[in-house]
Amino acid sequence: MFSVKLNVVDTPGFGDYVDNNDCWLPVVDFIENQYEQYLRQEQQPVRKGVVDMRVHACLYFIRPNGHTLKPLDVRAMKAIGARVNLIPIIAKADTLSPAALRQFKKRVMDVIDAQSIRIYQPPVDSEDEHTTDRNKGIISAMPFAIIGSDREVKTEDGRHVKGRLYPWGVAEVENDQHCDFKKLRSLLIRTHMLDLISTTEEVHYDKYRTTQMKTRKFGEPKLKKNDNKKFREEEEALRARFTEKVKLEENRFRQWEQRLIAERDRLNKDLEQEHNLVKQLESEIEAIVNSGSPNGKFFRK
Repeated sequence: MFSVKLNVVDTPGFGDYVDNNDCWLPVVDFIENQYEQYLRQEQQPVRKGVVDMRVHACLYFIRPNGHTLKPLDVRAMKAIGARVNLIPIIAKADTLSPAALRQFKKRVMDVIDAQSIRIYQPPVDSEDEHTTDRNKGIISAMPFAIIGSDREVKTEDGRHVKGRLYPWGVAEVENDQHCDFKKLRSLLIRTHMLDLISTTEEVHYDKYRTTQMKTRKFGEPKLKKNDNKKFREEEEALRARFTEKVKLEENRFRQWEQRLIAERDRLNKDLEQEHNLVKQLESEIEAIVNSGSPNGKFFRK
C-alpha cells in the first residue's frame, strides 16, 4: 500500500460564455505557470525538496451531442494537447444509446486525427501479453465514455452498485459494458500513472524548458503575456471609455474657456464705453468752463 498525492483542478464555466474565443487561455497559462515554478526551483543552487505541481494529465470533457467535436473543442484541444497529456472524455455517456455512442466515438477520433490534435497515447507493447492486451483495450476505448455518480443504487439482481437508476434499469459506473470508468481509472492511477509523469517530464516540460532557455537568460524572469484576448478587449474598452471622458472634459473646458473669453470681451467693451463716456463728460465740463457762462463760475469755485 502507498499513498498517492493527487491534486484535481476544476475549470467551472469553461465554454459557457457568449463569446468563447480564447477561453482556453487561462487553462494554458495555468499549465505553463506550473512549468515555470518547477523551472525556477530547478535553477536554485539547492534543489532539495523540490515541489512538483506540474499538470500531468488534462481530462477534456466532451458534450454528448451525438454529432462530433465543436470548433471550440478543436481549438481548445489543440492548444492544451500541445502542453500536457490530453485525455478526451465523453461526459454523460448514458444519454446516448450504445450504437449512437460507438458512432460518436468514431466521429470524435476521426476529427482528432484529421485536425492533428495531440492526445495522450499510452504505450502498447509489453513483455507480458496480458499487459499488451490491456493497453490495446484502453487505447481502443478512447475517447472514454463516462457515467458519473456517487450514489449507490440497487440492481434487479440485488447488488448495490454506484450508478444511475432509470425506469428501464441501472446504468452502472464500474461496469465495462455500460461505460469506460474502470479503464480511465486504471489509466490514471494504476497502470500508466508513472508513464503520465515521465511523459510530462520528458516531452511537455522539456519542450517548455527548451523554449524558455532559448528566449531568455539564466535566472531571468518570464515575460508576462498580454495577448489574452478577453483581457485585451477589456483593456481596449476601458481605454475607449477613458478617451471618451477625456474628450468630454476637454470640450467642457473649451466651452468654459470660450465663455470666459466672451465675458472678458464684454467687460472690456463696457469698460471702454464707460471710459469714453467719462472723457466726453470731461470735454463738456471743460467747454463750459472756458465759455465764461454762469455755470463756468460755479465750476471755478
